[in-house]
Amino acid sequence: MGNGRTTIKELARRSGVSVGTVSRALNGYDDVSPATRERIMRLAEELDYRPAAAARTLVTQRSHVIGVFLDTGEGHPDLQHPFFHEVLVGLKDQLGGEGYDLLLFASQPKGGYLGRCRQHHVDGAVVMGIEPDDPELRRLARSDVPCVGVDVEISGKATTYVMSDNVLGARAATAHLTQLGHKRIATICGLLDTRPGLDRLRGYREALAEAGLAYRDEYVRNGDFYVESGHREAAALLDLPEPPTAIVAGSDLMAVGALQAAAARGVRVPEDLSIVGFDDIMLAAHLRPGLTTVRQDKAGLGAAAGRSVLSLLGGDADQEPAATTLDVELVVRGTTGPPRGS
Repeated sequence: MGNGRTTIKELARRSGVSVGTVSRALNGYDDVSPATRERIMRLAEELDYRPAAAARTLVTQRSHVIGVFLDTGEGHPDLQHPFFHEVLVGLKDQLGGEGYDLLLFASQPKGGYLGRCRQHHVDGAVVMGIEPDDPELRRLARSDVPCVGVDVEISGKATTYVMSDNVLGARAATAHLTQLGHKRIATICGLLDTRPGLDRLRGYREALAEAGLAYRDEYVRNGDFYVESGHREAAALLDLPEPPTAIVAGSDLMAVGALQAAAARGVRVPEDLSIVGFDDIMLAAHLRPGLTTVRQDKAGLGAAAGRSVLSLLGGDADQEPAATTLDVELVVRGTTGPPRGS
């Protein structure tokens, strides 16, 4: 049945062709003449015919569903995280425009990632927040299920990944502070078992070297991209005998935690301490003062992941597709300024 009013049999009768010809025309097969296809498509539109998903799957051998695995770690509200939310919106819009739906899987699915993909007959998968060395992710990457990682570097015969230029972003954030005259610049890293966490630390180190500043171990603290770790590590930095005059946070949420730690100690921002974030979530512009940060095109990451999975579905399985890297932009607001006394 279609939408409950028009069946494919009715559409075939009115078109004067077989049910099989209607199915092939609707699904883009090239053995149907252009004139016949146009007649069928026009009639289908007039009758508001919509093929049932199950019937479409039988004809095309595709479900037109892309599975999404999202895991941001125990205790963290993944669907409420502003970064992932905006990525999902971009992914939904890109795939929805191509006639695909999203199926959001449980964070730790029974049967593993591949098992869930097989069970629900998804055409491909997008993974976010999963460690690259996760055994289940590696099993999925070795399969024939097209799989795209967002900030997850995966490799396999039908895999690729998309991410922002995290090195350049962290380097720009740190260079902004050195150009303001700061010499005691600390960083609060994201998770270092992730590519973004490592790359942002690398960018910070490169900018220090370019400015001729020494890398100080006590100025490097490990967070997890969330507010609580930013507060904890910023407090530890501010309690040092020689505290930093500036902090580069590996995410906006950690920058918010750093702002809270500074306020609790009576440290003024930016007069006593400059803070830079990373992401440019919607909250960043509404803080007082507004947060200087590195803007990622988060919806663009989702859209790029959508285009990549569609490319994998229609591409050469023997040719490993190239990864996609999106540009970033430093957005200067009110949390950065020259160090006191400069």
